[in-house]
Amino acid sequence: MRPLIIAANWKMHTTPADAGDLARTIAARTREPSVVRVICPPYVSLAAVRDAVVGEGVEVGAQNVHHERVGAYTGEVSAPMLVGLATWVIVGHSERRRDAGETDELIGRKLGRALEAGLRPILCVGEQLAEREAGRASEVGARQLEGALAGHDPQVLAEGGLVVAYEPVWAIGTGRNARGVDAAEMAEAIRAVLTGLGWPAETAATLPILYGGSVTSANIAEFLAEPSIDGALVGGASLKPDEMAGIVGRAAVTARARLEVAR
Repeated sequence: MRPLIIAANWKMHTTPADAGDLARTIAARTREPSVVRVICPPYVSLAAVRDAVVGEGVEVGAQNVHHERVGAYTGEVSAPMLVGLATWVIVGHSERRRDAGETDELIGRKLGRALEAGLRPILCVGEQLAEREAGRASEVGARQLEGALAGHDPQVLAEGGLVVAYEPVWAIGTGRNARGVDAAEMAEAIRAVLTGLGWPAETAATLPILYGGSVTSANIAEFLAEPSIDGALVGGASLKPDEMAGIVGRAAVTARARLEVAR
């Protein structure tokens, strides 16, 4: 059975002075052993969050990583630098694609650096509103996925714990989210792309796929009701302990239900 994962992307919020308290509160409010919980704070708050959640079963992730191991890249952070601070990392988020001009090829290199360092990657893919309205959502997701995974061994990706987050760009930070059925269709399309890239069907079937895009405690149930969706990458709501408690609580209900079905 695929794990249920709730990953919090704090984006450019919190400082080292307040991140620890927020992480500690969220950890205490979301103690659900059947759910994998990950908090991704800004770089400067990684150590504070790491120390705050010791013993709570909460994992820590970075929001980005550089595509080189070392070099003259002022202001950048490499995968080896993150070791000891984080065990997960987000790559390919639409805000990085938009604001930093990241290409699929560059994201693929970041993915490689993350895997080499033993960081578990969350690879984000998703379409713009015009692309969805033109009926090209699956095509865009496939292109992004194929571009990022090109040259990577499926076995290495699977063993490295690759997770894919489907994030329709038009739903990020807008208060507008896709329907559960939309996310489920994209999840199945993603797994079909993997088999087309040479992944064994049984390996592709074990890949966790998250939904991201204006996720809240009020709408998470719609996505988790879809068997092909395995959790969420949560943005703004992840800064609110009440919201996180509701989201993780619903994920725990789903995890227990799926376990009963698997038995």
